[in-house]
Amino acid sequence: MMRIIGIDPGLRNLGWGVIDVDGNRLSHVANGVCQSQGDEPLAQRLLDLHQQLTQVFATYQPVSAAIEQTFVNKDGAGTLKLGQARGIAMLVPAQAGLPVGEYAPNKIKKTVVGAGHADKQQVAHMVKVQLPGVVLNGPDATDALAIAICHAHHGGASSLAAAVERASA
Repeated sequence: MMRIIGIDPGLRNLGWGVIDVDGNRLSHVANGVCQSQGDEPLAQRLLDLHQQLTQVFATYQPVSAAIEQTFVNKDGAGTLKLGQARGIAMLVPAQAGLPVGEYAPNKIKKTVVGAGHADKQQVAHMVKVQLPGVVLNGPDATDALAIAICHAHHGGASSLAAAVERASA
């Protein structure tokens, strides 16, 4: 069995979702959102996200991690802030000694829904289908579970084998 965490980077809301993979069987472990306050200085917001995500890692002890790749939007400042939150999303797994898989939003949607341009409702529905009994803790946590599911399917045999080896050590 292998435990995977998916992370949906965001400065205000950083979604996370943890699943267990046993062969072809996926099961939900937990999901949630790390939050920062918009009125705090940027450095404090990043620290808050780092501390919260570090606690998630300590609690659930994943052996493999994946995040969504950043897309560039029209707002350069917004893209930069998202990139900084993405840095936290990559730093915490790296501190735990885990490689981080990165997936484009369209690849995640295609893997989970079967269509690369699926909307959020379709993604949420298919996450519920693939993880029976899951209670989704908001759209950011739902996206994070979709990222974890994508990584379970596309993580690559060598990275998954290394993760299993780390888990059994």
